[in-house]
Amino acid sequence: MEAESVVTLTAHDLRHHGDAEVRGADPGLVDLAVNVRSHTPPHWLKERIAASLDTLAAYPDGRAARAAVAARHGLPVERVLLTAGAAEAFVLIARAVTARRPVVVHPQFTEPEAALRDAGHEVGRVLLRAAEGFRLDPGAVPEEADLVVIGNPTNPTSVLHPAVAIAQLARPWRTLVVDEAFMDAVPGEPEALAGRTDVPGLIVLRSLTKTWGLAGLRIGYLTAAPETVALLERAQPLWPVSTPALVAAEACVSPRALAEAAAAARSIEADRVHLLAGLAELGGVEVVEESRASFVLIRLDGARDVRERLRAAGFAVRRGDTFPGLDEGWLRVAVRDRATTDGFLRELREALR
Repeated sequence: MEAESVVTLTAHDLRHHGDAEVRGADPGLVDLAVNVRSHTPPHWLKERIAASLDTLAAYPDGRAARAAVAARHGLPVERVLLTAGAAEAFVLIARAVTARRPVVVHPQFTEPEAALRDAGHEVGRVLLRAAEGFRLDPGAVPEEADLVVIGNPTNPTSVLHPAVAIAQLARPWRTLVVDEAFMDAVPGEPEALAGRTDVPGLIVLRSLTKTWGLAGLRIGYLTAAPETVALLERAQPLWPVSTPALVAAEACVSPRALAEAAAAARSIEADRVHLLAGLAELGGVEVVEESRASFVLIRLDGARDVRERLRAAGFAVRRGDTFPGLDEGWLRVAVRDRATTDGFLRELREALR
């Protein structure tokens, strides 16, 4: 594996995201393009958020939510920063962290690279290979890279990298950014780094929008060394997270919510196994075998036409060619309940014909 020294922005649409596949679509279109858990947010969470509307006259106070998130990971509060979704965290890092040789490990969520480029950085890429299961080789990252970004589990490959392999990327002089937006979709979170304090230069990003269906509310957080948190906090505008989002953050890390999220992760795992089994029965479909998240990545001939046929049949899937390291032969499919998956598999079989 080799890192590209110069990246051409026009090669991939880094600002294309799954919501573009369903924006303005027929309400009956089944969304398999966006990786937000279906049937969310739950009723109890809606009630908590709705109750916060009576306090909107006051400026947001994030202390309780920050303390709750810190407690969830066994960290002091000075190691936690609440953000308006993980996307804001990427912008803060790009603007505030000094980096001469930033490198992004692809294929992965494209917003980190887009944010770095918008901040004036020239970004190198390490491209993980399909032939190697998109697994991380720490030795592929250039030693001179002083900021490295990787997702775990990675969007869109759904590969869960070993925490020990990611930790091998750490250096005393390097910032290591790990996007764990989908980690809570993995039962037990076995490779999580969010609570670690022994990895130098580590910044871990978490999103509360995927599991809880809060993409429209914009809430996430990061964990890092206190001096890094302070640096990034200074780059934030005043009151960056709204009161309803703060209430949601506190609620989503409560014992009740964590138990519900753990149950959801087990359900997603079973539904993913069902989806993978169905895909295995279809000829001409290659699946990333190490899938561990709430979505799977597949490759097939004529993927663009198949995607259009699926859409006409009522199912939206995510195109893969906007991710560096992938081409138009790749599609990302969200894991849904078995009935939805069975309907999708029937239409995929027809589309392949």
